[in-house]
Amino acid sequence: MDDQALAIFESFKIRRHYDEKSETWYFSVIDIIGALTEQADYQKAKSYWTTLKNRLKSEGSQVVTKCDRLKMMAQDGKSRETDVANVETLLRLVQSVPSKKAEPIKLWLAKVGYERLQETVDPEKSLNRARENWKKHGRSEKWIQQRMMGQETRSKLTDYWSDHDVKPGEEFAILTNIIHEEWTGLTVKNHKNLKGLKSQNLRDHMTEAELIFTALAELSTRQIAESDHATGMRENKEAGKKGGGIAKRARVELEEQTGKKVVSKKNYLKAQDEREPKKLKKS
Repeated sequence: MDDQALAIFESFKIRRHYDEKSETWYFSVIDIIGALTEQADYQKAKSYWTTLKNRLKSEGSQVVTKCDRLKMMAQDGKSRETDVANVETLLRLVQSVPSKKAEPIKLWLAKVGYERLQETVDPEKSLNRARENWKKHGRSEKWIQQRMMGQETRSKLTDYWSDHDVKPGEEFAILTNIIHEEWTGLTVKNHKNLKGLKSQNLRDHMTEAELIFTALAELSTRQIAESDHATGMRENKEAGKKGGGIAKRARVELEEQTGKKVVSKKNYLKAQDEREPKKLKKS
């Protein structure tokens, strides 16, 4: 993991890590607990989490088992292992903590860490926030509509995977990469490198054409998987290759007709930088 960063919720600093392979943010559980309980004392927040974790384990909750351990910078400046979780797990964990900050932190997590909310957070509010954010960063209405349509297509595919013995996280990432490489000729990582991206979401920097072909590849994959009753990684890998192949053939035909490449190094980094407020230099 790389691209460690701090995120801020109100006055609380939340440590997080971005996993390039699965394109997932992981947050420090203790930091989230501290924000939820409005406890600035790290040791007290840690103690609260230890007690809560033991209670959840005794209740047979699956939340604790979905937490991972990662090295993050501790208060003493040293890198130490601590409990972390992705947004989906944290949204469930928040429900176990009686706190007036529960709803605000759910919305905050949605904003800083995840595109798709499956539970608890109002989907309409989430979509409106996403739309406003893309507008702020210079996306056209046409692009935004295509991006949202693509996200819906993606959600239906991952729903199918979840219901057919494919595990969220690494297995989702493997299948996504298979589909992507099949239609583009590039891995997700290499496509991001082509665009000069690091921790940014690749889809947020796709052109309209790239979004359309990505959606075609994922729509085709789901429909083939449904038709074949694909279950587990092996069968869904085959569906992914077939679905990606359909989009590849369409891409190649379009490129032959227009003489223009679909897969592009274009990104929105410059437009985003130009719209962010400039920091005043200290005199």
